[in-house]
Amino acid sequence: MDAETAAGARCALLAHALDEPLVGTAPVAPRWVCVEHRGAWPRDVEDHPDPAIATFAARARAAGWRLLLIRRPGRRCDETGGPTRVYITDTAPPIARTARLMVAGPSELADLALPAVGDVLPGAVVAEPLLLVCTHGRRDRCCALDGRALALAVAAGSELDVWECSHLGGHRFAPTALVLPTGYTYGRLDPAGAVAAHKAVSSGEVETGLCRGRSTWSPAGQVAELAVRAATGLRDAHALQVSDVSGGAIVTARDGGRWAVDVAAVDGPGLRPASCGADAVPYAALRAIGLRRLA
Repeated sequence: MDAETAAGARCALLAHALDEPLVGTAPVAPRWVCVEHRGAWPRDVEDHPDPAIATFAARARAAGWRLLLIRRPGRRCDETGGPTRVYITDTAPPIARTARLMVAGPSELADLALPAVGDVLPGAVVAEPLLLVCTHGRRDRCCALDGRALALAVAAGSELDVWECSHLGGHRFAPTALVLPTGYTYGRLDPAGAVAAHKAVSSGEVETGLCRGRSTWSPAGQVAELAVRAATGLRDAHALQVSDVSGGAIVTARDGGRWAVDVAAVDGPGLRPASCGADAVPYAALRAIGLRRLA
């Protein structure tokens, strides 16, 4: 596909036409904090016109948390008042977990303490997974069109705890979604795929179809983990730990099994823009090029 053809097309359609691989493209964020926000979202959360949100976003980033703004599907939802929900998630296995806090409004975010790594999460434990669909139209029109359509369809056709969320990254894979507490991220989802991803987490498992990776790990680690799952059929969401090494990763199972996975960037077959309106450029995708069972 040449640059002129790509210039006016949506990035998600172009990436799909090239069959750009999904694996290894999840955002890297072991810990997430999600703040309910019913108003308009600026392009960058840290540039929010409300100083309380902008300040909290900067503080969260400095403490190692990735902030998302969330709202119920549909721009003009019925929930126009009441307290603000805040969800805090640590995605690290073997016990990924989400807790919920309630604050009166953004002004109370200044008093919200973000726990250090390994600390108990404040708030009430959330038993059911959250499905967060990126609908951040000011970042990319693919997320606005495809993401909002997916969120509305899932909300209308199921009883899942589904939210629209701000920028996840990877517009070209829209509609994209994040499942918490595990941090598995998906792309090119349809409603059936979204429900399958959510239900798998409800059962303590992971749905590997259309999975971009687990946000807990580096891009190479995401590729390595999914390669081991593909080779073994292992679906337990919390059974694997990943450690980065030069040229790949070591994946260790709860039962002591270990694999070395070699990962390399492989050039794609054409040009594509990273987002709508960007120049079409060559790209490379991470792939598992070797997998060895270790003693």
